[in-house]
Amino acid sequence: MPVDMTKHIGASIVLALGVIVSTWLIINTIADIKAMERTVQVKGLAEQEVSADTVIWPVFYKDADNNLDALMARVDEKNSAIRAFLVLQGFDDEEISVSAPSIVDKYAQEYNQSERGFRYVAKAGMTVFSHSPDKVKTTFSQLSQLAKQGIAITQDDYQNRVEYMFTQLNDIKPEMVQLATQKAREVALKFAKDSDSQLGKIKSARQGQFSIRDRDSNTPHIKLVRVVTSVEYYLAD
Repeated sequence: MPVDMTKHIGASIVLALGVIVSTWLIINTIADIKAMERTVQVKGLAEQEVSADTVIWPVFYKDADNNLDALMARVDEKNSAIRAFLVLQGFDDEEISVSAPSIVDKYAQEYNQSERGFRYVAKAGMTVFSHSPDKVKTTFSQLSQLAKQGIAITQDDYQNRVEYMFTQLNDIKPEMVQLATQKAREVALKFAKDSDSQLGKIKSARQGQFSIRDRDSNTPHIKLVRVVTSVEYYLAD
């Protein structure tokens, strides 16, 4: 084999070995860096009490009669009385929507044949949708005025319960996320101190879902807004 060819093959082998060694060194260096990487995952909680800004109030009642025409006439009278009462309490027509009455013919039912009572039973009324929850709460104390007119508003029925809502979540989101992140950092700083480490930069962060619930069963108009933020920090010696 010619000398030049031998030198060329030798140089190629040396170059290939150099590439292999360099690749091996790089891989091992990356593995060492990964092995030295230390992190801590923490969570931060932010809670805030807010007042409901919207309310849905079903104002319904029940009535019964053996004469359907008489029953429907009485339903119309009671609906007019309820609307007049609500307007007197300060509600606008746009806040009041009348629902079609639900009529049950008990004689058409196969069960309860022995104790039928009135043949026709009506469930009727209207729904108040308002951005003034305080006005609704004030109106509750005046319901006796309707009772004096023979109108008993159903309040214990689950389907007719008052629903309070908070719709301005976007206004408080940034502040709450910031607070939750600060709480998470406080936990991370304590962990770093206890482990004789230094807290580094954020490796990753995830914002949990916001939740809105009643503060308690007695004050459904007061809501508790809650969010949890998860943050992962680097640690250094």
